[in-house]
Amino acid sequence: MAPAVVSALLGVLGPLLGKLAGLVAGEYGRLRGVRREILALKCELSSIHAAVQKYTMLQDPDVQVKQWISMVRELAYDIEDCVDKFIHQLGNGRRHGGFKESFRGIARSLKALGARRGIADQIDELNARIRQVKELKNNYKLDDASCGCGTSNHAAVDPRLSALFAEESRLVGIDGPRDDLVKWMVEEGDISSKHRRVLSIVGFGGLGKTTLANAVYRKVEGHFQCRAVVSVSQKSDIKKIVKDVISQVACHEGCTDSWDERKSITKLRELLQNKRYLIIVDDIWSTLAWDAIKCAFPENEYSSRIMVTTRIVDVARSCRQSCDDRIYHMEPLSNLHCKRLFFKRIFGTEDCCVDMLKEVSNDILKKCGGLPLAIISISGLLANVPVDKEEWEKIKTSIGSALQENRSLEGMSSILSLSYNYLPPNLKTCLLYLSAFPEDHLMEREDLVRHWIAEGFISRERGHSQQDVAEQYFYELINKSMVQPVDIMHDGKVHTCRVHDMMLEILISKSAEDNFITIAGSGQPGLENHRGVIRRLSVQHIDQDLASALANEDLTHVRSLIITTSSGGIKHLPSLDKFEALRVLDFEPCADLEEYVSKGLDKLVNLKHLKLRGMGISKLPPGIVMLRDLETLDLWDTNVQELPTGFVQLTKLQHLITGNGTKIPNGIADMMNLRVISGFNITRSPSDAVEDLGNLTKLNVLDVQLDSGGSGEHVMHEKMFLSSLCKLGNSQLQYLKINRVGGSLEFLDSWSPLPCSLKKIDISINSYFTNFPKWIAPALTNLSFLHINLTELTVEGLRILGELPALLHLHLQLKSGQKDGLIVQGTGFPRLSVFITISNNGENFTFVKGAMPKLTVLHVSMNVLRAKTNGFCSGIGHLPCLRHALLCFPAEGATASDDTPAASAMRKEAAAVFQSEANAHPNRLPIMLVDELESIKFFAWMKKSKKKRMAALATVQSRMMMGG
Repeated sequence: MAPAVVSALLGVLGPLLGKLAGLVAGEYGRLRGVRREILALKCELSSIHAAVQKYTMLQDPDVQVKQWISMVRELAYDIEDCVDKFIHQLGNGRRHGGFKESFRGIARSLKALGARRGIADQIDELNARIRQVKELKNNYKLDDASCGCGTSNHAAVDPRLSALFAEESRLVGIDGPRDDLVKWMVEEGDISSKHRRVLSIVGFGGLGKTTLANAVYRKVEGHFQCRAVVSVSQKSDIKKIVKDVISQVACHEGCTDSWDERKSITKLRELLQNKRYLIIVDDIWSTLAWDAIKCAFPENEYSSRIMVTTRIVDVARSCRQSCDDRIYHMEPLSNLHCKRLFFKRIFGTEDCCVDMLKEVSNDILKKCGGLPLAIISISGLLANVPVDKEEWEKIKTSIGSALQENRSLEGMSSILSLSYNYLPPNLKTCLLYLSAFPEDHLMEREDLVRHWIAEGFISRERGHSQQDVAEQYFYELINKSMVQPVDIMHDGKVHTCRVHDMMLEILISKSAEDNFITIAGSGQPGLENHRGVIRRLSVQHIDQDLASALANEDLTHVRSLIITTSSGGIKHLPSLDKFEALRVLDFEPCADLEEYVSKGLDKLVNLKHLKLRGMGISKLPPGIVMLRDLETLDLWDTNVQELPTGFVQLTKLQHLITGNGTKIPNGIADMMNLRVISGFNITRSPSDAVEDLGNLTKLNVLDVQLDSGGSGEHVMHEKMFLSSLCKLGNSQLQYLKINRVGGSLEFLDSWSPLPCSLKKIDISINSYFTNFPKWIAPALTNLSFLHINLTELTVEGLRILGELPALLHLHLQLKSGQKDGLIVQGTGFPRLSVFITISNNGENFTFVKGAMPKLTVLHVSMNVLRAKTNGFCSGIGHLPCLRHALLCFPAEGATASDDTPAASAMRKEAAAVFQSEANAHPNRLPIMLVDELESIKFFAWMKKSKKKRMAALATVQSRMMMGG
């Protein structure tokens, strides 16, 4: 487990060594003298890299080790800057015409620009610094220091002990979860309850998992013959753990010191085989540890129970080996319980707070984010300072530094840092990057992994692209509860995420220590306390004073510039040409953005990721065509209608996300690396450019718009677009979205062949497919999401949809319903989790036994008159996994004035029937009923809030997929 200061360095050295290896293997390595110098650099850095990896074993590096590592880190940054400048200078002289012409071009540029001498001087200087670093390593005798592994002389205190022995009378918000789990632990009934069961409590560090497990333990321990509580932690000593359990369940067993692991497990199994036992296994960090430990607890039929706590979702899943086992996801405390706990620990009562402290108290509680450990720690700190608003404000603004320096917060800092310290170096580097974003900032998964790739944190692994590796890293951070998912999509993928405020404070502190990211204008003392070279800059507020301070800084080594302020003032920033080493330039919605980027953007020759968001932007500066290394251009939420001349020369571009209705540039077929296209308007683009889309065989995502049809020109564009879709039949296309305001999409009837890789089809239009599309067929074996508008859904259409083997999410907008309704049979829809139908006058569905066996979310519109005729039979009781249901009762042509006593009575009757069916559901189904009058507002909400609604539904579904 690498300390923070070492892990950040490994995140720099690894990619740099890979870059040097690529230079040696490429055409630059053929230049006289260059190959020798690059090889020398690579050799020296490899030696240093090996030493740094050895220091990852140090738990607590001393001052000299930290100082040496800091020097190596800055040296590695400077070497990479030099290499990038070298590549750019040589690359400027290239011409087309094969290797020989390219080689001559390189030679000409070296001679003409004198670049060779300048680069050589820089390399000589860097080599001198490398020699100095190596000498210091020997002078400091760092190898001798590493032999002791940096262990402390004092015994470490387990910060979880207080949770194990917490007084229940002092706990808040635990009664509900405790009583629910107690009932599950002791329930007697069918044969399955007699088997050994495992309860896994999973969640972020400091949420109170151990406290909850212990509270349950105290309530149920009298029901069990043998009981034990054992802590595992990161370094699991299985023999010690098993012996610890033996000592608790058999006090007179005698000396077990001489027993090996196998004998200990055998003995424990003998002791527990015929007993009803209860075991808490606290804080498991790996599935391997659980696989070893569980062998010691025998299966029996005495209703034995095991409680496991863990921060890692995969560990919780591994503990659940049958449907009788349970995973409980810890949730943060509610606002009410937060206040009760906070004030009770400070003032001794739950409702005592002077008026002048209420605002600052709310701010502190918001920062605690429902984390009991944070509330307890910070309230303990506040209890020892004067009851004064100014003093409390100081505590609020200095929580980050206090975590590291104040002994009263040492326990919380230790627990929060525990998860971070356990991460491998590559994940630490990626996680540290999140400190660039302010509190409560929602980060999109796709955007975040593109940042990591552009920064060079991600290396290709055998058989996997950088994108695949970056996604894997992201989900590892989710799995380890370091990053919190917010919006979760239909397939369980995370759309947006955030970092808990307390963990963010830890990351900001560690990032400052490593000179990883400098934060300006957020109330953090980043720029004020910064010493040395700024490598990454996050500006969270900008004014004239900050702009003046930045103007005095050396910004030539800044790799990432992230602006998250929406308060204006961008024009006060130093001009872009000051940031010559930028790889990432990220602007969240900002005023005056177009004017600012119009100057100096063409000088950012190393730029890979450019994000410009803000409705004030209507055009891009022509100089953008000079950014030949650009891989991502994000213009979402802008008014850019046309891209500059020569834009298609950006052939490294992979992700092109444009504004509202941008024209496709002529020659886009040359941009063969494009993987994501979003925002282009088909109808307004040149028809040749529309047809060229079919040549982009690497496309994964195609999200386009069409204007309402009718004219001959529109018909031509439709034909060209269909031609492109057909040419993409053998491509890697996974997601197709077509948004049309009015008009028809009947021209898509002849779409063939469809890419077998398609996973998501979202066709949102104001008109409907008259006939069921022919291309919807079981051959779409990977299709998991489908959203289309149909005039009506026939029995045959429903059968075809049911045969889609991978379908998880089905959203149908129907113009009219079948007179007798539709019966969903007990075959088909094997994996469907979310089913939504919106109909103008309702479509009645009846679910028979076995229908949609995995369905968790149901939103349907039902016609009350037809439902009355058919006896209000919905059959939702036949949906065993259903967790959320919404039933609408619209009527054809319904308006607010259509309400009559008879219609109202009929709706109430229908509502009562469905509510009764929901109450009888084995999952105690919560059901939402929306009547005819409310449905008008409901449909408007469905259209306006689609993103939020889908995120809410997907969250319910994802929890089910995760086993919660």
